[in-house]
Amino acid sequence: MDNLTHSLTGVLLARAGLNRLVPRATVLAVIAANLPDLDIVTGLRGWLCYLANHRGFSHALFWLPLVALAPLPLWWLLARSQGVRPLDWLKAYLVSAVALFSHLMLDWMNVYGIRLKLPFSGEWLHLDLLNIVDVWVWAILLLCALGPLLGRLVESEMGARRGAGRGMAVAGLLLVALYIGGRAQLHDQAVRALEARMYRHEMPRRVLALPGAFNPWQWTGVVETSSAWHVVPLDLHREFDPESGRTFPKLDTTPVRAAVLATETARVFLDFSQAPLWRITPTPSPEGAVSVTIHDLRFGVPGDNAFTAEWIVDAQGRVVREGFDFGRMGKAGKP
Repeated sequence: MDNLTHSLTGVLLARAGLNRLVPRATVLAVIAANLPDLDIVTGLRGWLCYLANHRGFSHALFWLPLVALAPLPLWWLLARSQGVRPLDWLKAYLVSAVALFSHLMLDWMNVYGIRLKLPFSGEWLHLDLLNIVDVWVWAILLLCALGPLLGRLVESEMGARRGAGRGMAVAGLLLVALYIGGRAQLHDQAVRALEARMYRHEMPRRVLALPGAFNPWQWTGVVETSSAWHVVPLDLHREFDPESGRTFPKLDTTPVRAAVLATETARVFLDFSQAPLWRITPTPSPEGAVSVTIHDLRFGVPGDNAFTAEWIVDAQGRVVREGFDFGRMGKAGKP
């Protein structure tokens, strides 16, 4: 998820009760809720390095107890003026761990995925319930985070006692949980609808139901059959037409496959990609060479310029150039 979502979740967790444990608990919760995304620094070595390391060990359950220690020195610097007792360190660690756990769970909910099982398994886990930036989660969190501020302005004018916003915080967290639960039910309906149809007279081997940007009943189906990939719109309020989308035939990649798979770009990208579409086109230079591109269809079809790896393979079957770019996703902000 995006960092605004993680930050607001940290705020509401603190107001819901964590801020009773130690001073400066809200600041600590916000820092811990964002801490795993410090792996963004790996992007300094390029997009491929970022893809290989993002949502890695800092997002794994096994490493959570260690990562939760990282914000505590900064918390101590901020809270020491208010007096920090020995037991407060344990309480602050609990605040950090809870906020950190919320980050992992939210990232698990979206399309990008997370490697929760590291170091035992590098499998990407993704529930496909939320967008990386989900406007409805934003709306709930912002309403419940900012609502008490507006209430305090009114109360100050009337001379009433100020509240801590605890009720709004608990309500916000519960509403987000209910929203995700509703999304899970709709996702299950979408998957069953996609699995129940044939695509160009072929049964689906695998289906992905990806959430729409605004309407919870609108999904995008990514369906793999034996000979093609199909990207189809799905509205749960309407009759589903499996022929309404776009079809991308699978190509014979034998002439270039071994050379491409031997590269670091292919190792990293294909480990991440859940819906890899290969395309091969001639390229003018060098003579006799071809351009091999692999698109992750979860993030757009060819032409959308997102999550695409590319190789130039010469006439002798050697890779002379390779690269990966987030494309428009990178320009809009890393996941």
